[in-house]
Order: sequence, then structure tokens, then C-alpha cells
Amino acid sequence: MTLHLRRHPFWQAGLRWLILLILCALGLQVYFLGRIFLMRYTDPASTAFQRSEVWRISHKKHDLRWSQRWVSFDKFPTQIQRAVIASEDDTFATHTGVQWAALERAWSKNSRAQARAQARNQTPKVVGGSTITQQLAKNLFLSGERTLFRKTQELILTLALEQFLSKQRILDIYLNSVEWGEGVFGVEAASNHYFKQPAAQLNAWQAARLAVMLPRPKYYEKLSRSPYLNERASVILTRMSMVALP
Repeated sequence: MTLHLRRHPFWQAGLRWLILLILCALGLQVYFLGRIFLMRYTDPASTAFQRSEVWRISHKKHDLRWSQRWVSFDKFPTQIQRAVIASEDDTFATHTGVQWAALERAWSKNSRAQARAQARNQTPKVVGGSTITQQLAKNLFLSGERTLFRKTQELILTLALEQFLSKQRILDIYLNSVEWGEGVFGVEAASNHYFKQPAAQLNAWQAARLAVMLPRPKYYEKLSRSPYLNERASVILTRMSMVALP
């Protein structure tokens, strides 16, 4: 009976499809690893998130407002590096890509929030536990959907980024590509957009203001006078001197 099942054409077809899926998954990982390795030497032309934003904005409006200008890492003021690390990932210089305790706390908190929201027929407020490296992995290659498969792929890409790139290079790509408003990407574009000056001239307060916008940049772009921004920027300003730079 076992031999008969093994020779069954449906079983054989299923096995071939399974092998094909495994090979495709492995090929995708090799492609991602190759892209990450090349980032040691070349800047990515765009990110998956940026491409999705181009599509969204172009279908929403007739004109596509887009601002991004890459600058070399040595031209970034230390203020913006310290501010972003203090706000987004205070152990960036020392962790291996993932803060497992923070991720577990965020997962638990989001599960409770989702249960409460479902009971009230509301949209849950999601909190993040992602490091700068995880955010970069997601922005570079992945969609914004929240599934177990996407999160697993994000973790694989995060470890690959940490393996192939230096901390400085990770921060370099992140600061040059992260969203700071609708169609505004990278700190150089953000500095010109909000303060009418290049990023090299940002002072500590301006850097802190930009950093606290990162979790919800399009939201705070419309609420630039939000009291929360000032309060949170003051907190980040006090932490910046204690931040370890990569």
C-alpha cells in the first residue's frame, strides 16, 4: 500500500511542486543576499516602500511630489545620527539586529490591542518593537502587510544586513531613504522640506524634531505645531548625548 501511494501521480506531482516551491524560496533568499552584499559598494536606487508610494501617490494625485537626495555618511551631522538612534533604537550600535525582548513586548501589546479593537469594532493601534535594521529591511524589500511570513522574512533580511553591512552603512542607507512626509525621503530632503536648509546645518533641536516624526511622518507633517512633537523632541534632546554612535 505504501509503495502504491508513492507511485501515485498526484503524490508525485505534489512532491515536484513542493520541491519547486522550496527552490524558488531559496532562490529568492539568494537574490536578497546578493542585493544586500552589493549595498556595501552601491546605493540602492529605490526601496520597495518608495516604489509603493510612487504608485499610491500617482493614483491619488495628478502631480507626483517627490524629494530625495543622497548624501554621503561623513556629511551627516552627528546631531541627526544621535537623535534618530535615541528616538528609534537606542542600542543600535551594540545589538545584532533584533531586540528580542522589545519585539516580544510589542507582540504581546499588539495582541491585546487587537482583541480590544475587535470587541469594539475598531481599528487597533499598533506599536512597534523594530530596530533601525529591521525597519530598513522592511523598507528595502517588503510590503507593509502584517503576516507571520512577512515578519519571518524581515528577520532573515535583518540578520543578513547585520552580517554583510557595517553599522555605519546600515545607518547611512536608512537616513538616506526613510520617509519623512508624503514624497519626502531621506534626511537631506527632510531638512530642506521642514527647515529650508541642508542637513549639514541641522542643529540639535531640529534633529530631535525630525527624529520624533519618524514613526508617523505623514501624520506629523500635517501637525507640525503639535505639542507632542515639542515635548517628545525635548526628551530626545536630553538623551542624545548618551547615545553611542556606530
